[in-house]
Amino acid sequence: MSRDITLSATITRIALLAGIYAALTVLPPFSSLGYGPVQVRVSETLTVLPFLFPWAKWGLYIGCIVANLASPFLVWDITLGALASLISGLITERMPNAYLAPLPPVLVNAFVVTAYVAPLSGLNYWPVLAQILLGQVVSCYVFGLPLLMFLIRNPHLTRRLQ
Repeated sequence: MSRDITLSATITRIALLAGIYAALTVLPPFSSLGYGPVQVRVSETLTVLPFLFPWAKWGLYIGCIVANLASPFLVWDITLGALASLISGLITERMPNAYLAPLPPVLVNAFVVTAYVAPLSGLNYWPVLAQILLGQVVSCYVFGLPLLMFLIRNPHLTRRLQ
C-alpha cells in the first residue's frame, strides 16, 4: 500500500510540475518570451529542480512537450526541444554541486534549440546561439539558482517534495 501511495505522489508531482512549466511558457505575459530565436523562458527557471528531485526531469520533459504545442516550430520543438530538456535534466541531477546545476540546461538547450531554430528562422547560427544562450543564463542562473538555493536552505520543504 505504501508503495502505491509513493507512486501516486510522484506521478502527481510530475503532473503538477509539467502543468506549471507549460503555464509559465504559454500564458501571458510569458508567452511572448517563450519561442523563437530570442527567448527567455521563465519556465526554464524550473530546470534546476532535478538536482534535488530526480522525478522533476519527467515533469519538465512532459511540460516542455505540452508548452511546445503552441510553438511555431511545433514538430521540432516537441521532439528535439523536449528531448533537450530531458537530457539536461538527466545531467543536472548528476551535477556535483548546486552552482553547476543550472549549467546543463543552459548549454544543452542553447546548442540543441539553436540547431533547428536558426535554420528554420533563416538566421545565422552564432547570433541565435548567443541569444538563446543568454536567455538560458537569465532563466537558469539569475532565477533558477536562487530558487535552488532557497530549496536547499529549507530542508523541511525539500523533504516534502522528495
